[in-house]
Amino acid sequence: MKKPLSALAVLLSIGLFPPLEANAAGLIDDTDGMPDMSNYLSENRYGFLPIPVVITEPAIGYGGGLFALFLHDTADSKAAKSRPDAPAIPPAMSAFGGGATQNGTWFVGGGHRHTWHNDSIRYLVALGYADINLDIYSGDIAGFGQGKGISTQTRGYGGMQKLLFRVADTPFFLGGSQFYAQTKISADNRVINRALQRVLGEESASSAVGLIAQYDTTDNFFYPRNGLSATGEYQFYTGFLGGDYRYDMLTLDGKYFQPLGQEFTLALAANYQSLSRHDSHLPPMARPYINLRGISRYRYQGDYVSTVQTQLAWQMTPRWILQGFVAAGSASKTADDLYRQTEVAYGGGFRYLIARQFGLHTGVDVAFSDSEQAVYFNVGAGL
Repeated sequence: MKKPLSALAVLLSIGLFPPLEANAAGLIDDTDGMPDMSNYLSENRYGFLPIPVVITEPAIGYGGGLFALFLHDTADSKAAKSRPDAPAIPPAMSAFGGGATQNGTWFVGGGHRHTWHNDSIRYLVALGYADINLDIYSGDIAGFGQGKGISTQTRGYGGMQKLLFRVADTPFFLGGSQFYAQTKISADNRVINRALQRVLGEESASSAVGLIAQYDTTDNFFYPRNGLSATGEYQFYTGFLGGDYRYDMLTLDGKYFQPLGQEFTLALAANYQSLSRHDSHLPPMARPYINLRGISRYRYQGDYVSTVQTQLAWQMTPRWILQGFVAAGSASKTADDLYRQTEVAYGGGFRYLIARQFGLHTGVDVAFSDSEQAVYFNVGAGL
């Protein structure tokens, strides 16, 4: 589940630190006198960006938590920052923390991202445990897919890793991925719960390996202003790898950023997922779902899911950005039925440049759809 995480470090810098203490802690940028955590994160070995997690996700209710984001400047990222004509290389990153919501959902986890040899090798790993109370609206068990949500609880742990290699001196990357999760699923409804136990068992595992191809010319990892990022991943879930389910998952994801003069940036994003060659019964959360700001996670699921988004960002000042967005998505049983029924979401928000040397922006988005609205605290563009 994608978590709407965000750093409110702006508030930490402005509200919790008096000006003298902020200067002493290295939280003020000498170039413009504004709150900035670049030096603190880069020069302090144990310095981290505190990320309060304020959750307003309609699917799991209101809640909060805290994550810590560590940025580790590597030799490659330092060298790239010292050469204005060199392509940006993001620092190594680590994050860990947890949170909880009012409906009893809670989670803990962490991850690390690292690059080597001038960004020619990219590696990502993440591990976590979650206890998720979620209404599921579709599935293979009796009672699902009737337009009414079934209250379910999914408890378990899992992890994933991805490794990519740059092809020569090009923007192309090739690599692989691995995923594993051990979960136990139950439902509040006794009849549905007995059906879940009979079909899925007391506990089950999902295990997969995947192939990845990526094209990336974006100019910044955290908040791009120019370039294209396109990724294709094909995952094989099988019992041969220790899992209890058999299915394939194709994910295509693209983001394009186009500057419009000096102050505006237009972003276009699209995502497509398909589930194929699958067993007759799968865990409720296995199927793809519409993942857009303003729409509950797992509210709309299907074997085929497609989303499109557009976002316009206005650089008000060197530190502040206002942005507005509109998005549409569709989930269906067959590919031919995509967009016969479309869900639309829209909204706006702002970003603050909290770490200038890294191009790291944090801020808030407010999103709306036909029956829901939510506030998202984000790191990055939010697409």
